[in-house]
Amino acid sequence: MILTVPKQDRRANAGREGTTVLTIVPGGSDAEDAGLAGGSSSLIDQLVREGARRMLAEALQAEVDAYVAQFADQRDEAGRRLVVRNGSHQPREVLTSAGAVEVVAPRVNDRRADPDTGERRRFCSAILPPWARKTPKITEVLPLLYLHGLSTGDFVPALGQFLGSTAGLSGPVITKLTETWKGEQRTFAARDLSGVDYVYLWADGIHVNIRLEEHRLCLLVMIGVRADGRKELVALADGYRESTESWADLLRDCARRGMRAPVLAVGDGALGFWGALREVFPATRAQRCWFHKIANVLGALPKSAHCGARKALAEIWNAEDRRHAQDAARAFEAAYGAKFPKAVAKITDDLEELLTFYDYPAEHWIHLRTTNPIESTFATVRHRTKITRGPGSRSAGLAMAFKLIEAAQHRWRAVNGPHLVALVRAGATFVNGKLLERPEETPSTTQPDAA
Repeated sequence: MILTVPKQDRRANAGREGTTVLTIVPGGSDAEDAGLAGGSSSLIDQLVREGARRMLAEALQAEVDAYVAQFADQRDEAGRRLVVRNGSHQPREVLTSAGAVEVVAPRVNDRRADPDTGERRRFCSAILPPWARKTPKITEVLPLLYLHGLSTGDFVPALGQFLGSTAGLSGPVITKLTETWKGEQRTFAARDLSGVDYVYLWADGIHVNIRLEEHRLCLLVMIGVRADGRKELVALADGYRESTESWADLLRDCARRGMRAPVLAVGDGALGFWGALREVFPATRAQRCWFHKIANVLGALPKSAHCGARKALAEIWNAEDRRHAQDAARAFEAAYGAKFPKAVAKITDDLEELLTFYDYPAEHWIHLRTTNPIESTFATVRHRTKITRGPGSRSAGLAMAFKLIEAAQHRWRAVNGPHLVALVRAGATFVNGKLLERPEETPSTTQPDAA
């Protein structure tokens, strides 16, 4: 590698002292030329990996030196130290975010014995554990790439050149992770819920194809809002076509594990969930999902009427208060009732449950009108199953969905006005989104009497 000063820069910098432009020119030795020509890696990648290798070697050396120094006073009968350096291990390649780095770890000869078991003590590096071939970041990203649609057979061609090595990228390595995910999902499904309070609850059923089975997998998903405003996965289970009994089993299991009845539940028009909710948590109020309702209404209308119907429906769910929403619903009925009574009935029959959100803080309306937290999260699941034509088994599909939601959960933001969630749980009264300080006084009675 040679550093040069280009001639044209000398004239451009005339009159400015201390301004020197250095250029890095690959070359200078046959060894460097051979190293750079041996692959497609750029010079900057080579520098980054070499820097990472040196820093890692220094850190490992410092760790061993500290360990040896810690027990320098422990000696045997002949006065020799019990803990000393003992050369180096064989070189091994470790995949890091900077690429593949060759590591030569120092060895330690520890002749001390455990007083309880009598076995010899062993030095274990906290920086580079035994048999480690990938850093934790790489270990985390591989299953995420698989979950987001990258096939197991594509890991080597897709990542081998990028990381500079294909070690640890085989399909079986990724496939074995599904067994671990199944165990994590079972542990999650059995956890105690008595210490968590979910004020709002979204519920929906997601259907996923099973590659090796005839019937589709129906995932029953519940996401809740804690009293501090944070969203969290409450439950995930395998149900049968969103039936009432399947939802009731899931809700009863949550109640058995200590879950408190939520104040409000948001879901689509599937009768199974609402029947189960009335059985297990009868005090919980219902809010129908506007996203699903609009899709159902448009499905009962000709395409030529969709544009006008969308605007009319937006006048209902986006109204400033309940009275204006009811007026907009009557206008929708007047405009479309004569020609499309079935489409209008989908609104009028469920109008009260569609407008329940007006009894809660206005800051929360955007969250309560739809089941979007579930729909947006499971877009990734649908993409993954589209790429692979579905998981191989129901248990694998359940585990895959659990890991995808777990990964997405870290990116979920809290609801707007998180401080108001605790007031909702406490039973505070909200009228058209505004907190009513004295519930015994209705807005009409607070107005002064006309003289």
